[in-house]
Amino acid sequence: MIVAHHFVVCSGLTALGGPLSSGTISLNSLYLRLFGMWGKVGINCFMMITGYFMCTSQITIRKYLKLLLQIYFYNLIFYVIFSIAGYETLSFNRIMNLLVPIGIIKRNFTECFLIFYLTIPFWTILVRNMTKRQHQLLLLLLFFCYSIIGTIPIFDIEYNYVSWFGIIFLIASYIRLYPIPLFNRRHFWGWTTLVLVFISMCSVAYIHWKVYAGYFFVSDCNKILAVMVAISSFSWFKNLNIPQSKFINMIAASTFGVLLIHSNSGAMMKWLWSDVFNVTGNYALPIGQLILFSICVLILVYCVCTIIDQIRQLLLEKPFFKWYDKHLDNKLNEYKNRLLCLKN
Repeated sequence: MIVAHHFVVCSGLTALGGPLSSGTISLNSLYLRLFGMWGKVGINCFMMITGYFMCTSQITIRKYLKLLLQIYFYNLIFYVIFSIAGYETLSFNRIMNLLVPIGIIKRNFTECFLIFYLTIPFWTILVRNMTKRQHQLLLLLLFFCYSIIGTIPIFDIEYNYVSWFGIIFLIASYIRLYPIPLFNRRHFWGWTTLVLVFISMCSVAYIHWKVYAGYFFVSDCNKILAVMVAISSFSWFKNLNIPQSKFINMIAASTFGVLLIHSNSGAMMKWLWSDVFNVTGNYALPIGQLILFSICVLILVYCVCTIIDQIRQLLLEKPFFKWYDKHLDNKLNEYKNRLLCLKN
């Protein structure tokens, strides 16, 4: 969903003067709007998974270090590559942003996720010490303020991803900690997901037809349909009872890597979507060819990024953490627990 979103919004299609900003309505423009509408839903799904599993576990220095080193690796390696290729210019400010990857605490997913990850122990303390009723009331309050009011056009709700991730954490942790029968009804959530997806697509098609701009009801993470589709689809997949799969776990381990690679920087976006695939130049393809082209590009980008990240894990991450587990892991986690007063 996120790769498809970037295919549309980062390729020049929606830029000023681009094909999707020209005011011309066609099958191609409608298809691309629908194809790229799921980015914020994807972010919410990613955070639902994080909240669901992390609310009953602890973050460790090992987990955070793995996350941090992965981000540093891709930031630095692609900065060097694109600087040599002429897509980037050497800049002190740019280098500092790479070395301190928490400079934009607003809408940059990676940087906000780094910060939010450090707050998980405190969110965990909160959800474990609230009653079920308190948890419900807090969710209703935040959902009303951020999503319901935030979806009414006359209101402008400002927030950053760090605070929004906390709200998603509350939603996912409620599902995990209070497994009421409703959350376990697979067929209900399957049909609910299909209905909400259909409604979301209709909303985008209608807005495209009337004003020829934007997604609105799924345009940001807090919008009502972006939230509801994420919750319903998460609940559906949670109840599918898919057997343990080494292949799925292997692919899942590279999901964050796919994001870090294909959306690494403005230089990456320009090289990938404009120079390699020339998305804007292929806009006028016959609709059948355009659908095939977009789907093939999506699959190719996801597969290549996954392979790259698997190679990184094999050659760099696994050897390093084999050494780390032997020499540092226990000592650093004891220090962390004392710091957080999690142990006497």
